[in-house]
Amino acid sequence: MSEAAAQALAAPRGRGAFITLEGGEGAGKSTQVKHILERLRQAGIDAVGTREPGGSPGAEVLRKALLSGVIEPLGPAAEAILFAAARVDHIDKTIEPALSAGIWVVSDRFADSTRAYQGALGRLDPRFLRALERVTLNELYPDLTLVLDLPVEEGLARAARRRTPAETLDRFENETLEFHQGLRAAFLEIAAAESARCVLIDAARSEADVAQSIWDAITYRLMDRPAAAERAHGA
Repeated sequence: MSEAAAQALAAPRGRGAFITLEGGEGAGKSTQVKHILERLRQAGIDAVGTREPGGSPGAEVLRKALLSGVIEPLGPAAEAILFAAARVDHIDKTIEPALSAGIWVVSDRFADSTRAYQGALGRLDPRFLRALERVTLNELYPDLTLVLDLPVEEGLARAARRRTPAETLDRFENETLEFHQGLRAAFLEIAAAESARCVLIDAARSEADVAQSIWDAITYRLMDRPAAAERAHGA
């Protein structure tokens, strides 16, 4: 760990940092969340992991409906609104209390997934999504977003290998190859457009190599820079 990071950890606790992971199916987001939490805790940083849709009792109820596909016939706008409703509960009950207590939060998906899934691919008016974000997020945005990228065919193959015989494809896993290719393009566009917040990670490499690249990005973006360290730890 760098000297700047060590100094940041010794500073009085302030607001926690908010890290999100984004990407297509099978990119390894949930696996990497576990690695991040382990490394943060080893560094002496209190951290919690969460996910979307879900992450709080109310949001988990909506997760079942959204991933089952029962909302799909209502169209992408209805899906986006329900994702936003789940996100409000997630923020209010899980994310914001942790951040306010000085705990770092690592989330498997957040608002960028709505932009990609319902926005770019559902062809929703960007003005609608921006308005929905303003109401939903109340100016809460990730300090760092890690966009895990790999070829669509490989991601879908990975997702298939991890699926147990009793599991069925969810609403989005069951989409066409063209859908998933468009999804990858949407995430790449988000990463390029918001490079101050996003770091693109080559997820086609080994689990260990991906984990190291992610930790390097967290260290550089949130620990080594004095301004970032002060913001994250209230120095």
